[in-house]
Amino acid sequence: MKKDMVALVTGGSRGIGRAVCVELSKQVTKIAVVYSGNQDAAEETKKLVEEAGAECRIYQCNVADFTQTAELVKKVSEELGTVDILVNNAGITKDKLMLSMKEDEFDSVIDVNLKGAFNLIRHTASGMIKKRYGKIINITSIAGLIGNPGQANYAASKAGLIGLTKTVAKELASRNVCCNAVAPGFVDTDMTEKFKTDEKILATIPQKRVGKPEEVAKLVAFLASDAADYITGETIRIDGGLAI
Repeated sequence: MKKDMVALVTGGSRGIGRAVCVELSKQVTKIAVVYSGNQDAAEETKKLVEEAGAECRIYQCNVADFTQTAELVKKVSEELGTVDILVNNAGITKDKLMLSMKEDEFDSVIDVNLKGAFNLIRHTASGMIKKRYGKIINITSIAGLIGNPGQANYAASKAGLIGLTKTVAKELASRNVCCNAVAPGFVDTDMTEKFKTDEKILATIPQKRVGKPEEVAKLVAFLASDAADYITGETIRIDGGLAI
């Protein structure tokens, strides 16, 4: 039976975010899909969520903007209810070797990937504390664990997200709020289009394939469920063995 809970998913218009929205719609009744610019894609996610039997609304927001995210959470709370499950999935890449990377290319990735997660946690945590219940799942990356040439900005943002996860977990554990991170490897999304058939990349993955968004979504849904009530502060890899 679905629980009368509200899940907010950033970057929910496509890829892993869309798969997470659809998977969570199997266990909660209301989904807030947050997108940055592609309204048509967000509407498609909304359609899929509603077909799965959950109420869904879409919200445009720049997650890097502290004020916008505060207004977003306020609006979601008014229209759907207090956020019970937060999935920080929004992310961008601006890959370039470190010696060629410009300041704005570094800053913009940190702002969306890391500060964006902080903003959403900051604005939803008080509601979770008040209810003495909450699940926060941050989508990091194996790049944050092992680094990756050409991704100084992205790897730094994802490593920072792991540190944020551990700190939030320690601060909110006594209030029955769990915070965990999921670290995907190469997953079949628009962001990894150029990698998924690269034989050199596939050769580094013990399972010899890229992951599916739905596989990541099932892990996120587990961490959002009651079955994971005693798990907090963890970073779980889902990478086909790439970071072994």
